[in-house]
Amino acid sequence: MSRWKELPAELDPRVRQLLVRLRRLKDHSGLSVRQLAARTGYSAKSWERYLGGRSLPPAEAVAALARIGGDDPTRLLTLREVAAEVWEHGKDRGRPAVPAAGTPAPEPAAEPEPEPQPESEAGPEAEPRPAAEIRLSVRSLRIALAAGAVALVLAVSTAVLVTWWLTGRSGADADRAGRTAPLAASAPASPPSYSCRLQRVDGAWYAGNSRTLDATVGYGQSGPDVVEVQCLLRRAGVSPGGIDGMFGPLTRGAVVRFQKRAGLIGDGIVGPRTWKVLRG
Repeated sequence: MSRWKELPAELDPRVRQLLVRLRRLKDHSGLSVRQLAARTGYSAKSWERYLGGRSLPPAEAVAALARIGGDDPTRLLTLREVAAEVWEHGKDRGRPAVPAAGTPAPEPAAEPEPEPQPESEAGPEAEPRPAAEIRLSVRSLRIALAAGAVALVLAVSTAVLVTWWLTGRSGADADRAGRTAPLAASAPASPPSYSCRLQRVDGAWYAGNSRTLDATVGYGQSGPDVVEVQCLLRRAGVSPGGIDGMFGPLTRGAVVRFQKRAGLIGDGIVGPRTWKVLRG
């Protein structure tokens, strides 16, 4: 156990009780003054003043020593508050504490020093002060909570955008499918095939597609009557192009040529007179 110097006789008993408890905790820890400085963040000179009764230790220093010595910080901090009141009362009267009876008034004690910053002699292993460590932990927790909230908002926004995009694409695809499906269903799988089965019945030619004699067939029409015209034009030696049942430019040109050759008006429209010549 360390050999402590006697505390100043003029110290108030309440201040003395606090310092005795702190000295016991320091002895119980087995740490030297330099090691204590390295563990608490207060310099060795500061601890010499605190434990020697020349300066009242700050609350943070008392709490740090209590934790190192395995004592309850609350009890020591309560003693420290009582000692602080006595110390301030004695300072107002020009001395650090109430002197004992019959003891001459000592010289005015030095003002309590502010909480010192860790000195270089504390060594590189010095730990931050407990209060600063608590403030840093609270600040880190706030930063972590803010970062987590931002990440959550970004994740929710991304999920909403992806869902909206997928929903929009699905709706657009369905709409396009709905528009194109009727067209695909109505389109024939393959163009119809027509044939010319020419035969002469009662002095008239028929191609097996239509037996009309007076239907009006013109440009843009389609169907069996057009096929019949194309077959009869080909029989007459005027090519209408393909036998496809479509009255297009080639068929119309063939009709005009046939009509002019037969002495009819070349209007490209197949009426009763043109039918009569085609079947004759």
